[in-house]
Amino acid sequence: MLVAFTYKGTGAPEIANRAKRIEFYRNNPRRKRDAAMIRSIFTRDGHAASYDTAVPEAIIAVELKFGEEVPTGTYLDMAANLPLVDPKKVLAPVLMIRGIHDGNSTTEDLIDFFQQLPNGDRQFVILPYTAHSPGYSNNRHLLWYATRNFLAAPAALASG
Repeated sequence: MLVAFTYKGTGAPEIANRAKRIEFYRNNPRRKRDAAMIRSIFTRDGHAASYDTAVPEAIIAVELKFGEEVPTGTYLDMAANLPLVDPKKVLAPVLMIRGIHDGNSTTEDLIDFFQQLPNGDRQFVILPYTAHSPGYSNNRHLLWYATRNFLAAPAALASG
């Protein structure tokens, strides 16, 4: 399962924002993840109504007990090192799920990845009214529905 996946980041506004800070990420092993940053995860894609406002507050209450910084590596990778995964090497069945308003990727970029997957047992799902964090969204039931159906699908019969 690939949920909120970023392939090359082509055309993705959040990846473009991170690219502007490549030097900071290269020179700083840690980055800020304070209350404002956590809230921004749920607003930066322009669809804050996709989430219950209590969700970021609950995350803030739990996470900030451990500090306001996290390793910079994932942001550096997304700003300077994409793609990290070669789709031709992914041999397993794949379910790709994307929130339609996810600013970390575009549908076109993910379809490029999806079309290169060698295993024909694959599905691509776009969740409506959902941004980058589908598991926290008001429509998370659609994420679980797609996941359940993919995992419970009968095996395909080989023909020849």
